[in-house]
Amino acid sequence: MDWIVSLFTESSIAHDVVVYSLVIALGVLLGKIKFFGISLGVTFVLFVGIVMSHFGFSIANATLLNFIRDFGLILFVFSIGMQVGPGFFSSFKKGGVQMNMLAVMVVLLNVVVALVIYYTCDVKIAQIVGILSGAVTNTPGLGAAQQALGTLDPATAGTAEDLSMGYAAAYPLGVVGIILSMILLKAVFRVKIEKEQKEIEDENEDSTLKPYVVTFQVENHRIDGKTIGELHMVIDHDFVVSRMKVKETGEVIIPTSKTVVSKGDLLLTVCSIQDESAVQMVIGPVVDMEWEAESQSNVVSRRILVTKSHYNGRTLGSLRLHNGYNLNATRVNRAGLDLLANPNLKLQVGDRITVVGDPSHIERLATRLGNSMKRLHEPNMVTMFIGIFIGIIVGSIPFAIPGMSASMKLGLAGGPLVVAILLSRFGYKFKLVTYTSTSASLMLREVGICLFLASVGLGAGEKFAETVFNAQGLMWVFWGFLITVIPQIIMSFIARAKFKFNYLSILGIMSGSYTDPPALAYSNKVANNDAPAVAYSTVYPLSMFMRVITAQLVVLIFG
Repeated sequence: MDWIVSLFTESSIAHDVVVYSLVIALGVLLGKIKFFGISLGVTFVLFVGIVMSHFGFSIANATLLNFIRDFGLILFVFSIGMQVGPGFFSSFKKGGVQMNMLAVMVVLLNVVVALVIYYTCDVKIAQIVGILSGAVTNTPGLGAAQQALGTLDPATAGTAEDLSMGYAAAYPLGVVGIILSMILLKAVFRVKIEKEQKEIEDENEDSTLKPYVVTFQVENHRIDGKTIGELHMVIDHDFVVSRMKVKETGEVIIPTSKTVVSKGDLLLTVCSIQDESAVQMVIGPVVDMEWEAESQSNVVSRRILVTKSHYNGRTLGSLRLHNGYNLNATRVNRAGLDLLANPNLKLQVGDRITVVGDPSHIERLATRLGNSMKRLHEPNMVTMFIGIFIGIIVGSIPFAIPGMSASMKLGLAGGPLVVAILLSRFGYKFKLVTYTSTSASLMLREVGICLFLASVGLGAGEKFAETVFNAQGLMWVFWGFLITVIPQIIMSFIARAKFKFNYLSILGIMSGSYTDPPALAYSNKVANNDAPAVAYSTVYPLSMFMRVITAQLVVLIFG
């Protein structure tokens, strides 16, 4: 039995693996327990690490501890960047600009409140930044601050342990404070959830982003005898004619750009809903038509999955569907969003193209594009590690800011995050496949955050109890609560009173500005629709980036 004792007490690789496994397993299990309907999720790994380290069950090799902590952080922020990157730039479109402005305001107000506490109370900069990171429930910000803190004198600025303990002290009430702010906003403005839900439903029904399928009957004598290609020159809007019923013969055909239309022909058309009236004015009235009943057996509609990396970044028009296959593409589904099949649309691995035509021709195209779920589920390790490699280089580049005692770097948190966002959006231009299945992305993200939190907890646990469980520690908890609540109340009141945002969208902004999944889970439960999730994903990328940058700036400027 001596081997069991030595395994749990003596420093070794096996001992360290056992410690990490126990900390993460217990933390994840305990994180599923709900307190008043709220669970802390994987963040409980941090607290389990602190407790086990406090009782001597720790990692003796500091180099190994730091490596696992930083590598876990890199995996986490890189997977986050790959996930939110495609929506990062589009989030600045209509509605998203105001949402992101409100989120940035929250980030800056958090910093202001933290600095007021720093200058009015006896606290080190490392401690207040740790409290700030915990109060806004942002782990990458904590990692970025730890990177920046390494360039300063620990005697004056504080240590990494101060950061970790401040974070752990403020985090629990950070989650609770966000939800209390949501409840306060609802009470002050007397919000009726049913009314807010109805408004969201009405907005979604009026949405003009999705492709719209409609049948037109050719009645305009001016286009009688013109080709489909000539119609595209007359109508200055994107549309696709996927099927055509010829009046003279009653035959349903797959039209090409050279197909001639005649008065009385029926055109099954895909366009955006806001363009329907413009197309109708040129072609003719909208009619009801059961195309499946009318279609011949040799005209079917199918979805083809793009899985061959060769077509990553190629335009839809380059496939030459009309000439090569006698097929029409009507729309492209990307990450659950339907896009109009524009010839200039750049394809990405994972896209689903809806095509109409002969089954044998569709089968030929499917073979060409891959159409293999098995291939899609294969991990793209090359892109991942190229991204991490470039991200670390970018994060290591120093740049001086006037008035700062040390050069600033994006660090191991900011560098991979920025590169991942850019790769996920523009990677196809360099023939890099950035598609990752949801399960693989989630696994990578969760493994990374668990390794990071376990390392932080194991490194901070030795002095945690004597530091936090006293009058000073209770003040940390109180300061964290102020940092959490004050900016949220100010922002949410402005969003509701001035910008007239829907309450459910405000819940998403509040959760996203703090990058807080538990708060989002509560918001989704209240809303019973995806409005909070949409707002959350809109502000999340910029909020995450701002949290990483501001945490470093506060340490370097005021440390």
